[in-house]
Amino acid sequence: MVEVFKTNVSEEAIADLLRQSLEREFPACKINFDLHDCDRILRLEGSGICTRTVAGLLQTEGFECELLED
Repeated sequence: MVEVFKTNVSEEAIADLLRQSLEREFPACKINFDLHDCDRILRLEGSGICTRTVAGLLQTEGFECELLED
């Protein structure tokens, strides 16, 4: 399963910190940011992804995070 989110994360250092937090929550997932994309994409690949948890984690840190649906 792949889940893709639109974010407003703009700095690589912050993306790295957020990725580390997400990896603690979803250790079996491959997680990356594409900050060069206009939607500053956050992509999680794996099983057991709770999209509410992902969005909530970023929102708690003060960032926008919206699931992009097909």
